[in-house]
Amino acid sequence: MLLSTRTVVFSILLLFISSVLYAQDKSVDSLKNDIISNIPAEKKLSAYVSLTSKLSLVSFNQTIQYAEEGIELSQKLKDSFAFAELSKNMGVAYYFKGEYDKAANLYYTATRIYEQAGKIQPLAYVYNDIAKLYRKTRELKRASENYDKALAIFRTLKDSSGIQMILNESGVVYEYQGNYAEALKHYNASLQIALKLKDEMGKSWCYNFMAGVYVLQNKFELAEDYHLRALAIRQKMKDTFSIALSYSDIGVLYSAWGKPERALYYFEQSNKVAEKMGYRELVANNYAEMSKVANVNGDYKKALDYFTWSTQMKDSIFTSEKNRQAEELSTVYETGKKEQQIEQQQRTIQNRNWLIGIISAVSILALLFAFLLYNQYRWKQQAKLQAEITEQQQFAAKAIIEAEEKERSRIAKDLHDGVGQMMSAARMNLSSFYNSIQLPDQGQQKNLYDIIQMVDESCKEVRTVSHSMMPAALLSKGLPQAIDEMLVKISGNKMKISFHAEGFEKRLDSNTETILFRVIQECINNTLKHADASKLDIALIHDKDGISITIEDNGKGFDYLSLNEEGGIGLKNIRSRIQFLKGTADFDTLPGKGTLIAIHIPPQILNA
Repeated sequence: MLLSTRTVVFSILLLFISSVLYAQDKSVDSLKNDIISNIPAEKKLSAYVSLTSKLSLVSFNQTIQYAEEGIELSQKLKDSFAFAELSKNMGVAYYFKGEYDKAANLYYTATRIYEQAGKIQPLAYVYNDIAKLYRKTRELKRASENYDKALAIFRTLKDSSGIQMILNESGVVYEYQGNYAEALKHYNASLQIALKLKDEMGKSWCYNFMAGVYVLQNKFELAEDYHLRALAIRQKMKDTFSIALSYSDIGVLYSAWGKPERALYYFEQSNKVAEKMGYRELVANNYAEMSKVANVNGDYKKALDYFTWSTQMKDSIFTSEKNRQAEELSTVYETGKKEQQIEQQQRTIQNRNWLIGIISAVSILALLFAFLLYNQYRWKQQAKLQAEITEQQQFAAKAIIEAEEKERSRIAKDLHDGVGQMMSAARMNLSSFYNSIQLPDQGQQKNLYDIIQMVDESCKEVRTVSHSMMPAALLSKGLPQAIDEMLVKISGNKMKISFHAEGFEKRLDSNTETILFRVIQECINNTLKHADASKLDIALIHDKDGISITIEDNGKGFDYLSLNEEGGIGLKNIRSRIQFLKGTADFDTLPGKGTLIAIHIPPQILNA
C-alpha cells in the first residue's frame, strides 16, 4: 500500500513543474475573462492554453471543458502547436481522474505533433508523462526508456529544472525495483539542482521523495524530519494540492511507524483537500491506508468500510481494460512511427520524381523564355525601325514646310522688291505724265486716269499678296500680332470678326509660329471664300496643356465627310501641318449649321 501512495506522489511532480514552466503571469480569473471577452482569436487561444495549464492540477473537469473549447478554436485557426499543448493539458486532467486510456491517447497525439514540428522541449515533458503511465502499469523498462529520452533532451537544452524533474521521476523506478541507494542518489542530485536554483517547491519535492525512501528503510525519524521540511515549505507557499499529498505521505509514515492516531489524522486532512479537488485516486489510496490502520487497531467494521470505499473507487478509476487500451495506444504509436518511416521513403521517391519533373518544366520554360526574349528583341528592332522611318518622315515634312516657307519668302520679296517697285515707278511716271499734259479729248483724259487707278490698285494688290505670303508682323512681333494684322486688313461691314489671344507672353519657335499662322490663314480664307458668314470668332490660348485654337463662323457649313473623302486640298493642308506638330484638328460642321474648327497642340512639342 505504501508504494501506491508513492505512485500518487511521484505522479504529481511532472505536472507541477510543467504547469510552473508553461503558465502565464495572468491569474485564472483574468484568463477566464480573456476567453469570454472580445479579443482577437489568436490571443483567446493563448488564454485557453495558459488557463488549462493552470487548472490541470486544480480542477480537472474545468481543465477538460476549457481544453475542448480551445482545441475547437485551434482547429479553426490551424494552430497545431496550440492543439498539442491543449491535448497535453487535457491528458493531465484525465490522468488524475483515473481515465488513463484517454490520457494516453492525448499524450500520443501531442507527441506526434511535437516530433513533426521539432518542438523538443515540450516533447521532453510528454515523454515524461508517457513514462508515468508505463510506471503506473509496472512497465518499468518502457518507463525508463521514456525517462531517458526526456533527460537527453533536457541535458541538450541545459534545462536544469527539467533535469531535476527527471531525476525525481526516474528515481521512483528504482524504488519499485528495491534499489533504494540508486533512488536516493537521484533524489540528492535533484536536491542539489533545486538548491542552486533556489527553487523552494523543488526542494519540497526532493525532501518528500527522500522521506519516502527512508520510510521503506524503516528510518522513521529521518523520514519524519524530511516530510515536515516539505510540509513547511508547502504551507508557506499555500499550495493546497501539494499539502494534500504531504498529509497523505505523513499518514503513511505514522502508519508504518506504529502511530495509528496520528496516521488517521493526516489521512483525514489529506482527504478534505483531495475531495474538494475531485482527486479520487488520492482519496482511494488514503482509504486503503486508513483501512490498514483501523485493522491494526482492531476496529474491523471501520476497516471494512474503508476498504470497501477504496476498492469501489479504484475499480471505477483503473481497470485492466483501461490498462490494455493504454498498451494498445503505445503499440499504435510505435506502428505509426514505422509507417511514418515508410511514408518518408515514399515521399523521398516522390520528391525525386517531382525534382525531375521540375527540371524538365524549368528547361521548357527556359526555352519558352528565350523564344519570348527573341520575339521581344525582334519587336524592339521593328519598333526602332518604325521610329526611324517616322523620324525621317517628320524630317522630310519639316524640310518640305521649310522649303515651302523659303519659297514663299523669296516670292514675297521678289514681288515686293521687284514687281512692286516697277509698278510703283510706272504709277509715278503715269501720274507725272497725266499732270504734265492736257488732252483735248475728255474721253482720252478719263481713260488715262482709269489706267493710273488700275496701276495703283495693282501696286496695292502686289503689296497685299507679298505681305500675305510673308507677314512682317510674324517675323517681328509673333503669332497673335500677325493674325491680328491679317484680320484688320480683311475686316469690313459685311462680316464681324472677333479675336482673342492669351498666354503668348513668350514667343514660340519660328517654325511652329509659321505653321500655325498658315493653318489659321487657310481656315480664314476658306471662311471668306465659301462660308458666306456674317460672324467669325477666333480664340488662341496657350497654357500648361499646350495650345488650343478655335475658329467658328455662322456660315452655311459643308459636308465634312464627303469633302474629306474627295480629298479637299485645304483640309489636307490643315491636317498635314497639324499632324507635323503631333496635334489634332477636329471639324464640327453640317450644311446650314456653320463650322467649328478645334485645334490642339500638346505641350511636349512646344518644349521640344
